[in-house]
Amino acid sequence: MEATGTDEVEKIKSKFMSAWHNMKYSWVLKTKTYFSRNSPVFLLGKCYHFKTEESGELSTDGSNFDKINTEISGNVEEFRKDFISRIWLTYREEFPQIKGSALTTDCGWGCTLRTGQMLLAQGLMLHFLGRAWVWPEALDMDSDSESWTSHTVRKLTASFEASLTAERDPKILPQPQAQPQRGTRRSWDVNERRNEAYHRKIISWFGDSPLAAFGLHQLIEHGKKSGKMAGDWYGPAVVAHILRKAVEEAKDPELQGVTVYVAQDCTVYSSDVIDRQCSFMDSGKTGTKAVIILVPVRLGGERTNTDYLEFVKGILSLEYCVGIIGGRPKQSYYFAGFQDDSLIYMDPHYCQSFVDVSIKDFPLESFHCPSPKKMSFKKMDPSCTIGFYCRTVQDFEKASEEITKMLKSSSKEKYPLFTFVKGHSKDYDFASSPLHEENDLFSEDEKKRLKRFSTEEFVLL
Repeated sequence: MEATGTDEVEKIKSKFMSAWHNMKYSWVLKTKTYFSRNSPVFLLGKCYHFKTEESGELSTDGSNFDKINTEISGNVEEFRKDFISRIWLTYREEFPQIKGSALTTDCGWGCTLRTGQMLLAQGLMLHFLGRAWVWPEALDMDSDSESWTSHTVRKLTASFEASLTAERDPKILPQPQAQPQRGTRRSWDVNERRNEAYHRKIISWFGDSPLAAFGLHQLIEHGKKSGKMAGDWYGPAVVAHILRKAVEEAKDPELQGVTVYVAQDCTVYSSDVIDRQCSFMDSGKTGTKAVIILVPVRLGGERTNTDYLEFVKGILSLEYCVGIIGGRPKQSYYFAGFQDDSLIYMDPHYCQSFVDVSIKDFPLESFHCPSPKKMSFKKMDPSCTIGFYCRTVQDFEKASEEITKMLKSSSKEKYPLFTFVKGHSKDYDFASSPLHEENDLFSEDEKKRLKRFSTEEFVLL
């Protein structure tokens, strides 16, 4: 009876916490983000120019397109289309209960897992869709702040009532109206359908259900091997290792051509990376795997060292960069670009309703952010994880050379943020963990490293 009473207390506590988090994180008044017309804007390797003869600032929500000429307006639209096409993963509520807890929301603690998901999603988009792909319906997104707040009021009311009652059935967002088919040529129709299928499949891998390969439930299960539990705070380095394990354990045949490598102590061992890419050969398959390289780093001590600004900007200027898991103290953001000395990011701190991605034609709108945000580089927390995507061994070798040059030119005679070293980690007396471990997802060496990262990194709220 005592155990039953404790369970009931936990459930009641969870309901009240859910109600509080829904109020705290759902009441978001969308503010406009302004960009300078005189400086280029970079977004994951692509450069956009908004330059006009007039000075001043430009909003990217389309509200002042009438003030600029058609050519520049088109460039703003291309930027908006590109940004909105990135996959946005935020706090969710009323999803299936997380195993071993009473939690049905990640509000207040899951932001770094969400930014990690966004980085991995960008890597998978590069792999399956390519950097040039944009969502054809991107500019149909409603970016009007009134509609967002009125929707939030309705959602808050229903959510608050549900949190105080026994109702825990997942709520499905209304189905969008069928969109007219695009394209006039048969070949374009086939290509669009193929891209849309991958678009939906990638999002479904991040669904908030126990079976989704990279969903919150699976990531938490992998995190348990390093001592993390649902409701704990996760740092960028810990999330990097969790993502690696999630990709290794993914069962979908489509994902067998992708692997993840996490740098050890700010060092990328080239032979270890290439071994991962060539692991197909062990199973008798031809070709190599694409690799997503994750490098946990610190950009300073207590505060971010501004000397690293040019390097971070250089990294975000590369098309094979898949972004940065970072943020400001106590909040995690997914950094995807920059203008001047400000970083462009997507914010996971917005509580949205659970979407069942297993149903046909599930709504996509809540997985795409209608407006970018900006933050001064000086406000960035020094702990972060940088990500790159390399499709082939040749791509990796080219990227390592390019990034090494960038590291040397930006280091100002100081020790670089991280290095690429030839050979295997075991050649340098470091423990090299196997690709697959039967009994434990994390080796003892990894557990020690993850424990150190957990104590060093900032607390995320």
